[in-house]
Amino acid sequence: MSTLILDRSDLEIRLDGEALALYEPAGRRGTVPLKLLDRVVMQGGIKLDAGVLTKLAEAGVATLLLSKRHSKRVAIVLGLAHNDAGIRLAQSRRVFDPDWCAAWAARQVRAKTRAQIRLLQDALASRPDQRKPLTDALGSLRAAHINLAENPPEIARLRGLEGAAARAYFQGLAALFPPALEFSGRNRRPPRDPVNACLSLGYTLLHFDAVRACHMAGLDPLLGFYHRPSFGRESLASDLIEPLRPHLDRQVWRLFRDRTLREDHFTRDGQACLLGKAGRAAFYQDYEAHAAATRRLLLRQCRILAKHLKAEGDPLLADEEEENF
Repeated sequence: MSTLILDRSDLEIRLDGEALALYEPAGRRGTVPLKLLDRVVMQGGIKLDAGVLTKLAEAGVATLLLSKRHSKRVAIVLGLAHNDAGIRLAQSRRVFDPDWCAAWAARQVRAKTRAQIRLLQDALASRPDQRKPLTDALGSLRAAHINLAENPPEIARLRGLEGAAARAYFQGLAALFPPALEFSGRNRRPPRDPVNACLSLGYTLLHFDAVRACHMAGLDPLLGFYHRPSFGRESLASDLIEPLRPHLDRQVWRLFRDRTLREDHFTRDGQACLLGKAGRAAFYQDYEAHAAATRRLLLRQCRILAKHLKAEGDPLLADEEEENF
């Protein structure tokens, strides 16, 4: 099973039995059997009718629709929902349990800081010329990680610790990119430099994978424990990707370090920095090359969490995997 990425303004998608038929102005380009697909990412002025999206949903193929130039998420179309309402009822009860939410959040943030520390340690080994900023960032991150492990805080304080760790981390990460990229830390809505343009696109794809994993496991992606439920946001998906963000950061660093992505892959639109079509093709290819393990992890975590929540109403379902959710 695989991902189909469609990023052509002159492309039209039609149904051909149990396959998608791809048409260009010059004629039919080819077909893709639905049974080979897990997900579809569409960006640009692609033409299709509602029947295509309906067929994809019926086949269990998740679809992510991105805006043409800015790569913003426009919509996610999923298939039929998991039919066990008990899981979602238990999940909603836990949203109102502050101790449970704090424990969940602390685990996610500790996993995130571990991954951030690992990335900067690897960077220090390969970039001794940036020893000072990387060492300073590692010192702050390690202190935050120890604090999180020894004194699991309430969520309000946890957010403060995570914010301080993130500032230190991005100061260290910024030292790895050439000054011409003008990357000094995280910014978004819109991203204002090439690195942030790639981070925003990567986090969007990662979030989409997390929403799909929640959906497949019978969880409600809107009901988060660390990111509180908020209008229009899949907060549980945001919770799940926190420990995975540094892995995406590592991919972006490598893409620029190896010159797979270059300054000429980007353009400006006011304050926004946009990744062009050639750059997107390189980015999507690299993302898909490393996404399989991340997707398996997300699905496993969601299934363990769903099993744990369901077991609250039926203790016979509990097992040793509960400790790993």
